[in-house]
Amino acid sequence: MPVHQYSDPFEEQLSTALRAAGGTFDSPAALVAAGRARGDRMRLRRRTAIAGGAAGLALVGVGGALLVPWGGKPTPAPSSVAASGSAKPVHSRDDMVDTLQQLLPEGEFRSTEVRGTGDKLPPLVAGVFDDGKGEGSVSVGLGRIPADAGEIDPSTAVMPCPEGEQSVLDSCRTELLSDGSALTVYQGYEYPDRRENLKSWGADLVTPAGQHVSVSEWNAAAEKGKPVTRPEPPLTTRQLKTLAAASEWRRIADAIPAEGKKPVSPSGSSARPAEMAGWLILRKLTLLLPKGLETVRNGSQETGYGYLVVDDGKGASLVQVNVQPDMSDVADELYGSNAETLSDGTRVATKQGPGEKGGAGVVMWTVDTMRKDGMRVVVSAFNAAEQDKAATRAKPALTIGQLRAIALSPRWQATED
Repeated sequence: MPVHQYSDPFEEQLSTALRAAGGTFDSPAALVAAGRARGDRMRLRRRTAIAGGAAGLALVGVGGALLVPWGGKPTPAPSSVAASGSAKPVHSRDDMVDTLQQLLPEGEFRSTEVRGTGDKLPPLVAGVFDDGKGEGSVSVGLGRIPADAGEIDPSTAVMPCPEGEQSVLDSCRTELLSDGSALTVYQGYEYPDRRENLKSWGADLVTPAGQHVSVSEWNAAAEKGKPVTRPEPPLTTRQLKTLAAASEWRRIADAIPAEGKKPVSPSGSSARPAEMAGWLILRKLTLLLPKGLETVRNGSQETGYGYLVVDDGKGASLVQVNVQPDMSDVADELYGSNAETLSDGTRVATKQGPGEKGGAGVVMWTVDTMRKDGMRVVVSAFNAAEQDKAATRAKPALTIGQLRAIALSPRWQATED
């Protein structure tokens, strides 16, 4: 029987708030500047990702049939229901924890972040799970695409798998289930360069009714900041599929209060405009590079982030791009009065300073832009192949002018390359 222990310290609440405020950035300063991916990873696809997050996945073929939860036990009834028959039930934080506890395999689960349908942001349950083989982190986020958002096509709303060789994931598969739901299951890494061997696996499901379930897991007690504790995350791809497809989550997602006509995502933001897939960011960045640069290495998260390591003959240089939609509500906080405003309303901020991850002699040059529609594109270049390693050259391979041209390119607003 899983053991449920509840904890909700201030630091974890702060971490949740930061993630709900901004975008999927890998550096501490970027996390503070944008908050961290409008979502709880992934993020919840990251992690996006997602991972993340971006959001790639090899899933055991089961013919689209929904699997039966391991425990086979009924989940708790909603904690309260309004007197009116038309009112939606309220699923408490305890309901979220108990539901996940019932659906997990045997082991101990300790929750660290929890929201119910009565909270301001969409429901979420995240915590540490130990099946006796080492601690791993598991999270489930729920969302709902309102009917008034238009006809829902699960196959286009679910997290896409990267195409071709652009993927840095070990595996990724998207399939249609027998009820018309679309499900993506992936196996990848928290960091595109696979440092620390911190693996990030997950499942993303969208139903024809608009229910959205995102499951993420790691082979460490936390998504970041904790050592790897086991070779792989605790749930197999088959178990991820079962957990994401469980009917209990759909019932809770249906109880999420309506918020106008904007779709609601598990990350707490509008599901549209969607975050840009990492593989597409990588492809656009490749096409926008100045001539004379050789690509040494590349990678991306599921959504929102891509990077290249390039060399102009003077040493390797890391170039990374973060793309975040619908960031207008925090524009003033991000740019203030010092940013340049172009004739079309785009805000531009430039920064040149030391790197942020301890690499000896590393410098970071950044151009941060936001269009009038809220799309934020941040391009950074370094004088090293990795931020936490020593500098390999005097300056980044791209000038501030070249970074600016990349960030302001209309290519980022195009749905294709």
